[in-house]
Amino acid sequence: MILEFGYGTGVQTVELPEKNLLDVLTSNPVAHARRGMDAVAHALANPIGAPRLRDTVDPSKTVAIVTSDISRPLPSYEVLPPVLDELYAAGVPRENITVVFALGSHRHHTEEEKRKLVGERCFREVRCVDSDPDDCVHLGTTRAGTPVDITRSVAEADFRICLGNIEFHYFAGYSGGAKAIMPGVSTHDAIQTNHRMMVSPQACAGRLEGNPIREDIEEAGAICGIDYIVNAVLDEHKNIVYAVAGDVTAAHRDGCAYLDRMYRKPIPKRADIVLVSQGGAPKDANLYQTQKALDNAKYAVRDGGTIILIGACQEGLGSAAFQRWLTEAPTAHSMVSRIQQEFVLGGHKAAAIAMVLEHASIDLVSEMDPDFVRSIFLTPRKSAQEAFDLAMKRYGDDATVIAMPYGGATLPMAPN
Repeated sequence: MILEFGYGTGVQTVELPEKNLLDVLTSNPVAHARRGMDAVAHALANPIGAPRLRDTVDPSKTVAIVTSDISRPLPSYEVLPPVLDELYAAGVPRENITVVFALGSHRHHTEEEKRKLVGERCFREVRCVDSDPDDCVHLGTTRAGTPVDITRSVAEADFRICLGNIEFHYFAGYSGGAKAIMPGVSTHDAIQTNHRMMVSPQACAGRLEGNPIREDIEEAGAICGIDYIVNAVLDEHKNIVYAVAGDVTAAHRDGCAYLDRMYRKPIPKRADIVLVSQGGAPKDANLYQTQKALDNAKYAVRDGGTIILIGACQEGLGSAAFQRWLTEAPTAHSMVSRIQQEFVLGGHKAAAIAMVLEHASIDLVSEMDPDFVRSIFLTPRKSAQEAFDLAMKRYGDDATVIAMPYGGATLPMAPN
């Protein structure tokens, strides 16, 4: 049989014997009642844990709408029009509304990128700006010691609405909710303090309660103040299939439960070989983002197995700190030891890769230079088919295989 994996704007194909395949992890069959903008409008008309947005916001106040940057798959151009309609219905004038792109630790946008992200209508009607980690307001400190330093355009707004998509996150449990504030519009120091807790065993994908990073994120959100959220759940093709609106916690938890129905995937056992992709552009633009699929794949591979990571990474590694950690490390294990002593944003992703390498090999199919790939402790392969054929030779004709064509979205659940 032939499997396809998103790779940049194209695909990589792998032909493999069906007898070796344990499973192809895609979304569970869920009958979605609504899609796209209709799902968002329905969520806004039926909020969870809060009144309708048009009945909540004071039209004399300023409104900041925090939305995702270009590295995230949220189709803001579908979410924002119904949100703007609600605000206009409340009587909020356009000049009181600012859309803020939550950059976190990522680069700034061009004006054309902003226009594409929010859509022509939104870009024409309201002000759209990037968050600025160098112009923040200190609002407090969490119990874990994380400074709540929030970009001024959000901190000084009277009413804050957070947009986002909900997917599994490898140490925050899930994306979405208050994550638009922390790390979305926070300082580098705040992000580093929060993310340092990734070494905790409780900081893992699919976990909310008892997850120290998620709890810290939500405490930071409470200190800042989040008046409303609108979050979307996406299918493998990055289309909205469900949306929630309302209270930052109650609505978020409803969205997480829906995501679980779609993407928590029980598997019979861990496999010798795991083929995994982020699903293509924009989520495999660099290794920094592609790593999310790798981290889910670690739950599907047996100790001593091989993960074949398929991602174009045409932008390279995607982070200067990430690159320094990978290229300066004498061994992969040294990064695991280092992160426990010295948390550095970007370095945390390098350490996460190193933690996978403690248990399995990683073959990388990408556009990066093969010698460079070897220098960062990964094995370069020209194609997914080549990587698979070589892995089959290592493990033999009876090797077991799991395929994860949308690895950042699907969370394997092996028997205990």
